[in-house]
Amino acid sequence: MNFSHSEQLWDESKRFLAGGVSSMLRSASKPLPLFFRAASGSRLTDVDGNSFIDYTLAWGPLILGHSHPEVVNAVAGQLAQFQLLGAQHNLEVRVARKLCDVIPCAERVAFSSTGSEAVQLAFRLAREFTGRRKILKFEGHYHGWPDGVLVSYRPALAPDSNYDPQLGSGGQTPSVVDDVVVLPWNDLDRVRELLKQHADQIAAIILEPVLCNSSCLMPAPGYLQTLRDVCNQFGVLLIFDEVITGFRVALGGAQELFGVVPDLATFGKAVAGGFPLSLVGGKSEIMDLISARRVVHAGTFNGNPIVLAAAEATVDALSRDHGAALNRIRRHGDLLMSGIRRRAQDTQIPLLVNGVGAAFHLSFTTRTEMRSYRDTLDCDIPKRDAFLQAMLERGIYLLSDGRWYISAAHDETDIRHTLAAVEECLALLGKPSN
Repeated sequence: MNFSHSEQLWDESKRFLAGGVSSMLRSASKPLPLFFRAASGSRLTDVDGNSFIDYTLAWGPLILGHSHPEVVNAVAGQLAQFQLLGAQHNLEVRVARKLCDVIPCAERVAFSSTGSEAVQLAFRLAREFTGRRKILKFEGHYHGWPDGVLVSYRPALAPDSNYDPQLGSGGQTPSVVDDVVVLPWNDLDRVRELLKQHADQIAAIILEPVLCNSSCLMPAPGYLQTLRDVCNQFGVLLIFDEVITGFRVALGGAQELFGVVPDLATFGKAVAGGFPLSLVGGKSEIMDLISARRVVHAGTFNGNPIVLAAAEATVDALSRDHGAALNRIRRHGDLLMSGIRRRAQDTQIPLLVNGVGAAFHLSFTTRTEMRSYRDTLDCDIPKRDAFLQAMLERGIYLLSDGRWYISAAHDETDIRHTLAAVEECLALLGKPSN
């Protein structure tokens, strides 16, 4: 494929835009960050005229696909009325009611714009409600980029590393690690041991219920329910970070999928079908700390009518016909996962597929199972990058870390074309080098 126009724009972008991209993770794309001029359904077209089946979906938000007509029409209709008020409107009430109906833990919701904001609010609520300061998180889990949460996301590790909190960026305030405790995921014994000794300091446990940001690792059987039970025992709040899993693995998120209800949950990405909306949902006794003015929650763009119009259209589309769109997403994702596994076996390429149909990950590894972040480091990164490059050349656009997202716009033709490309690329990787 020819990427000459993207190359020109990339060179120009680096002159004016810090890092050349608006979110630094995008710069990892190979052979370079592509520039696009059109998108519809499951397809992207770049500035060079190349067409791709898109499995990035803007890093997850586009659950209905690009420019879904119901979302576009809802936003256009709202724009004709008003775009921003800084005051109340009926759409806030309608969308809040619908979200409380579909999210198991949500007796109240509070709107914000990004997942990072939502996590900050959840932490503030948890600390005020419990009167405790520390947050327990798990290594490799991502909860946003601000100082207080960007801890031990992708830490550099020596073979004998302990789990001391590690800052994720230059310029972070070093003291934030004093309020964070880090443990390995899927290890209940360590959680129990910590809480037996220090529960009076721990306000909340936060986790991605499916570890989408680190190879889409699944919780061990019974793990989430036992965390729920342990939190109840020690008076610790349980927070699900559902910024990715919310609306994607089920309309009510992973808490619906696994039948485990947290005290608080953060949602984002897919909630507004591609528009910037996030929220915290939780028990009324915790959320009412906001109305009592004990916890500050502010923001000019909170409750933005444009994004709420998109959210209402997204909820309605995903709810219709007993969740037919989500069922289709899961079915197509399952077909891809099983098809990729089968083709890897046929070519004898060591490959592990983790996750659920709506969001999964490919790891080139000899491991047969991954349970925690450190397991994900045992992978062949050059082989993954070669696979991604070969897929791109065949018109399949994937995230640079090996993650796949499926939308309601992907159809069986997309799946067949994609699996044919997978077969070619794995066969290419399996050829002996000269």
